[in-house]
Amino acid sequence: MEVAEIGYVIVARLTNPIKRRVGGLRYRRFHGNWGATEFFYQPCQWERAHRFIVIRRPLPDEESEQTSLFHTKRYAYQVFVTNLMLQPAKVWYFYRGRATIELNIRELKASYALAKIPTNRLLANQAYFSLLLLAYDIVNWFRRLCLPPVLQNATVETIRTELLVLPARLVRSDNRNVLRLPAEYISRQAIEQVIRKIEKIKA
Repeated sequence: MEVAEIGYVIVARLTNPIKRRVGGLRYRRFHGNWGATEFFYQPCQWERAHRFIVIRRPLPDEESEQTSLFHTKRYAYQVFVTNLMLQPAKVWYFYRGRATIELNIRELKASYALAKIPTNRLLANQAYFSLLLLAYDIVNWFRRLCLPPVLQNATVETIRTELLVLPARLVRSDNRNVLRLPAEYISRQAIEQVIRKIEKIKA
């Protein structure tokens, strides 16, 4: 990327040498009590030293066990490697604005089989990925235009569970067939609203 003069910010692998460095650095405060700093380091098998940015945030009293950040007793750290000539804090702001891309890629891999390349033919794979992205866009527009606010950021799996794969019972009541849905699932009124929005788009 550097040969092609492409700027980048990449989350660094938190190796032991990097972990040993972050605690002894001097940090400049930003974003409340967060801190930012930088150092140059040449990992093993890299051709030269690169610029590393460290973001340090204080830990709350009860830190979630699900955090993916390296942390000590007082702080959690996130480290980036970059060739951008920005101040350390601005590197974090730059990356934060693009971090949702990782969530999109994760959903594409999990729900749309993005990671499975179907053939050894370039044109066939291009067609496959184009159809996959079309399906992704259709689902996103369905979420925005048809679903209630509580489901507009839901994953495909959640939409499938909440709307399409509902356990229900078909019973007879007053000589009529009645479909009874579980009380804890999305309300009948919400489902009917989704159907009306779909019909409106079709019209």
